Amino acid sequence: MCGRYASIKAPADLADEFRAVDATQGAKTADYNVAPTKQIVAVVERHPRDAEGEPDADRTERTLRMLRWGLVPSWSKDPKAGARMINARAESAATKPAFRKALSSRRCLIPADGWYEWQRGPEHKQPYYTHYTDGSSLALAGLWEYWKPKDDPEGAYPDGLVTATVLTTGAVGVLAQVHDRMPLVLPPEAWDTWLDPDTGKDDEAIARLLAPPSPELVSRLELRPISPAVNSVRNNGPELLAELPPEEVREPLQLDLLAGPNPQ
Repeated sequence: MCGRYASIKAPADLADEFRAVDATQGAKTADYNVAPTKQIVAVVERHPRDAEGEPDADRTERTLRMLRWGLVPSWSKDPKAGARMINARAESAATKPAFRKALSSRRCLIPADGWYEWQRGPEHKQPYYTHYTDGSSLALAGLWEYWKPKDDPEGAYPDGLVTATVLTTGAVGVLAQVHDRMPLVLPPEAWDTWLDPDTGKDDEAIARLLAPPSPELVSRLELRPISPAVNSVRNNGPELLAELPPEEVREPLQLDLLAGPNPQ
């Protein structure tokens, strides 16, 4: 699963990395402990619309935008549903009413410096931070939706809500020692296909991208045991990424295991 991650880079740097236009309107996005229902950075690609609201089928624009983490389906009566939809399983998103429409045409990338996961032991939970060893951003596969209530007498949602979810898949290789699920991380060569609004959910190219990451991609990742301080969303600073001393790690990972799909 993916229930917490770090998003540290400035929007301008992310815009360069993802070849997008920064439309975050100067938002301060550095967050070492991103949690559900927060505003998050996402990369989306859409057909621009003219003054009458008609899309230009011949052009697309890739932008960096702020969305709320926790997808609210367009048909939902209550936006509180988003708190339960922070993740969508890649294996079943195409058939789930909450996600299948977004998978067809509203896919996004959610940049992350790394994500947190908790290894469950008999009497403890050991948090790990997973990131690319070269410092480049992880591109988490996501879906986004626009929601607006049919009746809003108090004007609580004048502009509606734009929300997102992170797709998850079976953990690969050593990652399965921490948790049996992981966020679906897409390599740079997959970004264009994933973001293309004209590529539907039934396209073979999208189906291939919903598979677990390759062992080659996973080999570029580092798993770092960190302090339980990350457990509280009130803690938010670079100290959360500091590696825990070996003597404080109760169940060290077997890093010599070959990368491969989780057999479960």
